[in-house]
Amino acid sequence: MQQVKLVSADKELKFALSGEIDAATSDDFYAQVQAAYEHDKKDILFDCSALTFIDSTTLGTFVKIFKKAGADGNKMAIEHLRPNVKKLFEICALNTVMEIRE
Repeated sequence: MQQVKLVSADKELKFALSGEIDAATSDDFYAQVQAAYEHDKKDILFDCSALTFIDSTTLGTFVKIFKKAGADGNKMAIEHLRPNVKKLFEICALNTVMEIRE
């Protein structure tokens, strides 16, 4: 089960992600982020400290969000990735394009 929660909208839109986000739930993940972003377009930060699993579909969703924010002149960052999730970003070299924080 996945959870996407908007925890702050002060300086940036900060989302806390938890559980698993995969092909079955990535559309819902995108829809929730997109709805908040369309309401208040600003930088996006994902806190992934409780995110336990993603798949390639979810990586694609992160890329879609990254591109949308960038097209609007905003940034996207990801922080607190668990090693198994961080490895997927590294395998696809997304860590060289996206801001990945410890």
